[in-house]
Amino acid sequence: MALMNQRLMNQRLAACALAVPHHCLTEAPCGGWLGRLGDVENDVADIFHEVDEEVRREQLKKLWDRYNIVIIAIAILIVAGIGGWRGYEWWIAKKAAAAGAEFEAAVVLSEQGKHAEAEAAFAKAAAGAPEGYRTLARFREATELAATKPADAVKAYDALAADGSLGVTWQDLAALRAGMLVVDTAPLSEMEKRLAPLAEPGRIYRHSARELLALSAWKNNDPSVAKRYLDMIATDGDTPPGTRARADVLSALIAGNGKS
Repeated sequence: MALMNQRLMNQRLAACALAVPHHCLTEAPCGGWLGRLGDVENDVADIFHEVDEEVRREQLKKLWDRYNIVIIAIAILIVAGIGGWRGYEWWIAKKAAAAGAEFEAAVVLSEQGKHAEAEAAFAKAAAGAPEGYRTLARFREATELAATKPADAVKAYDALAADGSLGVTWQDLAALRAGMLVVDTAPLSEMEKRLAPLAEPGRIYRHSARELLALSAWKNNDPSVAKRYLDMIATDGDTPPGTRARADVLSALIAGNGKS
């Protein structure tokens, strides 16, 4: 191909040279010769341009002949990848919609007071729902158990509190819910094991955890521990007004050595 291009260039250059009169090349410039010379220069530029285009076409053809299968395969993979991703998004959306419908149906059962049916429905939703609905369904399942089987509800909340995949916020909420169920019966040592970490500064449910621990200490006749948690409530500037008010009532009860 390179040889053919060279021959083509030589032929066109020869033709341009013939276009200039011989005596104009050997004698003084004749009339119109400069104009003809300019035309020849333009023709030469066009020749080089055409040859460059031909070389580029030849190179592209060689690349295509050599790599066409690879190029086609890459194009197919790109199209298949985009189609697969779109299909995955559709499948996730469909699954989420189905889980949402199951969750809403379980909520309706709960609102109707059908706790056993609601607990079973939430358990079913938790088994096959996407992550968000699965977590909500597990919490609602434990809530329904609390209405009929408190001990099983505590176990369900304990399982949630131990599930590190949920994150600290969800785990703390589950531990707090379990503490609410056992505060009237559990010894203070068990309550502190459950809730003392939640009462530390910076924990999101620290106010409720401190209140439950103070109440447990009072119920277990340990006023010094109760006062320690009540002091934590009183000195925390972020304590909600309702929690602070209940803590004040409990402080008054402890100060008067009374119980109700």
